[in-house]
Amino acid sequence: MSTPEQSLLGKPAPYIDQYDASLLFPLSRAPKREELGLAGTLPFFGADLWTAFELSWLTPRGKPQVAIAHVTVPCETPNIVESKSFKLYLNSFTNTRFNSPDEVQGRIRADVSEAAWRGAPSQSSVGVKILMPEMFDREPVHELDGLSLDRLDIECTDYTPAPHLLSAAFDEKPVDEVLTSNLLKSNCLVTGQPDWGSVQISYAGPQIEQGGLLRYLVSFRNHNEFHEQCVERIFMDIWQRCRPVKLTVYARYTRRGGLDINPLRTSHPKALPANVRTARQ
Repeated sequence: MSTPEQSLLGKPAPYIDQYDASLLFPLSRAPKREELGLAGTLPFFGADLWTAFELSWLTPRGKPQVAIAHVTVPCETPNIVESKSFKLYLNSFTNTRFNSPDEVQGRIRADVSEAAWRGAPSQSSVGVKILMPEMFDREPVHELDGLSLDRLDIECTDYTPAPHLLSAAFDEKPVDEVLTSNLLKSNCLVTGQPDWGSVQISYAGPQIEQGGLLRYLVSFRNHNEFHEQCVERIFMDIWQRCRPVKLTVYARYTRRGGLDINPLRTSHPKALPANVRTARQ
């Protein structure tokens, strides 16, 4: 099984500008899920929504093309794709000739699907959408909807995950609300470099104490974990501590290396949101 330390994160890497699918580096989701006590059937649904802003290739006549790619990786895949390897993989398209954007889309779908599902008894496909420049104007910027927790004037003292800060009013009337924060920050599991994000928490059930929830989100500030792992940790801590009937946790992280990663985990099947970037992305 590949480990994060075996990836090219934090290491010098050559710039390969000819298509090379072997650059994709899958990492098993299992070890971090085992830390959370997850085995067998997952208690959530969802996906990781990627946006690739630095995608370019050549036409058969050698003319460069540029595009944005949206890639959707289901959370049921046994692997995530390590982000630096994804960037290096996309860079390998730069001086490679393709017949059409459809061919590029098909290649990305096949290669990322293989990496994400590698080792699984059966495989499915990831979603890939290619946006050419004439479609760029249709890409909106919108902040996460909901009541901002950041309005609260609180004291914060915990900077590693502190689930004990979470509580809910179990003896009061249940609520249905959407809460947001722009104060989510964690660090890369391997390099320790900062990852900045915004988070939206939608739930129905006992009302979550908002000050404690904000302190809990701030407590990720010095925590080293990948985006996908942080969101699953947040989901499971709220699910177990606050016992909502329904819960969705959606985070949008700022881009690094031309890529942003936006994991969503939800307790109930629902349509995925449109992959709309926030102002910081």
